[in-house]
Amino acid sequence: MTKDSPAAATAEGSRGPLQVARRRQLLAALQRDGSMRISDLSHVLGAAPVTIRRDIAELAAEGLVRRVHGGVALILPDDAPAADEAADLDPLFGRALGMLVPSLDYYWPDVARGVEGAARELDMRVVLRGSSYDTEDDQPQLARLVERMGVDALIIAPSMDVPSAERTIEWLDQVGVPVVLLERTATVGSHHAVMESVVTDHALGAAMAVRHLTSLGHRKVGLVLDANSPTSQHVRRGWLDATTECGLDSDATVVAVVPDARSPERDTVLNDVLDRCQATGTTALLVHADAEAIALVQHCEERHLSVPGDLSIVAYDDEVAGLFSPPLTAVRPPRRSIGRAAVRLVADRLVDPDRPTHRIVISPSLRIRGSTAPPPA
Repeated sequence: MTKDSPAAATAEGSRGPLQVARRRQLLAALQRDGSMRISDLSHVLGAAPVTIRRDIAELAAEGLVRRVHGGVALILPDDAPAADEAADLDPLFGRALGMLVPSLDYYWPDVARGVEGAARELDMRVVLRGSSYDTEDDQPQLARLVERMGVDALIIAPSMDVPSAERTIEWLDQVGVPVVLLERTATVGSHHAVMESVVTDHALGAAMAVRHLTSLGHRKVGLVLDANSPTSQHVRRGWLDATTECGLDSDATVVAVVPDARSPERDTVLNDVLDRCQATGTTALLVHADAEAIALVQHCEERHLSVPGDLSIVAYDDEVAGLFSPPLTAVRPPRRSIGRAAVRLVADRLVDPDRPTHRIVISPSLRIRGSTAPPPA
C-alpha cells in the first residue's frame, strides 16, 4: 500500500489533522534520508518519542516503513520485508519484561507506572506480578514468569531478609535472562560480583531532611521508623550521618521503631514517642513512612500539641503526605524514575549482552510544606 492508495487515504481520514500532518512529515523525512533515529525524528517533528513510536508502529503495520534498532527506515517497493522480519530488525520490539514487586498498593504502583511508560516507548510489554513483604520465597513466582510466561528479562524487588534470599539470588544469576533489581542490591559468586540494580539514595534523602530541620534551628532531631520496611535501615544511616555532620547528639533524642498498623501495641508506641520527645526536649522528627507520620500528627492533636508549633515532622515516602492537613514536609523517592531507569538497563543489556554491569543510584527530593517550622522559643 502506498501513501496515495485508497486504503491509505481512508486510514488518514480516521486520524486527527495533527497526526496526519506528522505522519506525512515523517514519511517525507524518510524519503529524504532513507532512515532516521527515533531521537532525531522526535526533534525534527517536535513530538515525544512515544508518539513517534506509535506513528511508526502504525506505518509499519501498513507496510510503509520498517523498524530498525533505535529508529525506522523507508520500505522501497522491491525490498519490503515480511512483517515478522521487520519486527526482528528491532531487538526490543515485542519483548516481555517480567516485573515482581512486594506490594501493589503502596510505593510500588508509581514504580510500575514508570516501567510501563518506558517499556511502551520501546515497544516492549510488561507482565506485572505482586508478591508480599511477608513472603518466604519469591523464586516460584519468578520461575513462572520465566518458564511459563516466557519473559525476556526480569525487573524485580525480591525479599532480601528471608532464609530463601541467597538461593533466589543464585537462581537469578543463572536464569539466562537479564535481571535488574529495584531498590535492592546483591552480589553473586565467590568474587561477589554485583548484580545490576536501580536504587534510591535513601540515606541522602534522610540527610536532606535532617539538614532542613537544623537549618530551621532544631538541635534535637529524632527518628521514627516503620518496623517492616527494608528502607528503614538506609533512612537510619542517613539520619545518623547527618546528625553527626551537623553536630547533634543522636543519643540525646528519640529513636523508635513503630510496629505494623495491625499491632495492638502501635498506639502505645506512638504515645511513648511523644512522651520521650517532651522528656528529651526533641523538637523535630523524621518519620518513615507517611502512615506513621500521619498517625503521630493525629496523636499530637489528641494531646493538644501543635504541628509544627510544638513539634516539626518530616515524613519519608510522600505517598499521601501532601494530602494531609497540615500538608506534611516530606522526602519523595523518585519512584517513576526508578522504574524508567530499570527498563533502560534491561533494554541496553538485551541489545548488548556483554556490556559492563551498571548500578544506578537516583537522588530523592525534599518537598517543604506546612509541618516544619523553627522550634518553639
